[in-house]
Amino acid sequence: MPQSTDKDIFLTIGCKEPQILELRDDLFKEKDIEVWMLRLDEIHPVVSGNKLFKLIYFLKEARESVHKTIITFGGAYSNHLAATAFACAKMNLNCVGIVRGEKPKTLSHTLLFCRQCGMQLEFISRSSYRKMDKEFLNELKNKYGEHVLIPEGGFSLKGKEGAKLITNYFFDKNFSHVCLPVGTATTFAGIVDSYKSESEIIGFGVLKKLEDIEERFADLEVPVSRKYSFIGDYHFGGYAKKSEELISFMNDFYSKHSIPLDFVYTAKMMFGIYDLINKEYFAAGSDILCIHTGGLQGNDSLPKESLLF
Repeated sequence: MPQSTDKDIFLTIGCKEPQILELRDDLFKEKDIEVWMLRLDEIHPVVSGNKLFKLIYFLKEARESVHKTIITFGGAYSNHLAATAFACAKMNLNCVGIVRGEKPKTLSHTLLFCRQCGMQLEFISRSSYRKMDKEFLNELKNKYGEHVLIPEGGFSLKGKEGAKLITNYFFDKNFSHVCLPVGTATTFAGIVDSYKSESEIIGFGVLKKLEDIEERFADLEVPVSRKYSFIGDYHFGGYAKKSEELISFMNDFYSKHSIPLDFVYTAKMMFGIYDLINKEYFAAGSDILCIHTGGLQGNDSLPKESLLF
């Protein structure tokens, strides 16, 4: 767990230490490459992967406040909303989820879970969600009172600072490459900003046309001197988009390694890594760390029997 004064939050929620496992594959042997995976998906079945890290300083602020209320944002299948709802329930915090889009006749499995955890859901139109101006935020304050506001996906300086804690699990290792999937780029920014190593840090975009990484890093105050690479070729059509090829890859990966992937984030990264290894992007002798960012609950939206796990 993070070596910090916030370790008690991880203990309160019931998290455990993640492993770093070597992935063995004939392809890796053929190319003289080692591939390892940081199993952040293992820290907790719900608040898994990078989610709790991005939330931790917001949770700390809410716990120490008088009002003990959190408000945050997300879509109908948001891992972020699910993680926030569960963490708040464990810490006896009030929480409100502002959900993008009109209220559907049938709630998604994610939103049902959020409601079961005690999260109050408020649905707003996509156009209103995109605007999200000061007037809207003042309306939230008038309606719900003083609160801690968490941007969508934790995109903020607090979220980045929390994401930095992830490097505690491999700061003493000397991997040639560190790879992770990228959505809001909050975790990507935290890793790039904090990992003091010569490793090449590679972000794999899961959104279509995610072309503003430099601007996002500037907003999150990542020094321009920090080096990283970003690859946006493996989004499979956009956020939460998928194909039969990707699902087949997930099943094949599980058959080889007994590790479940989620189709929104980590599966796309691993597909990209395999493809790049085949294309000899990585030099012989490379040892690659892949960060599994969790979010396995997203697979519940797939048709039954799509996956082997």
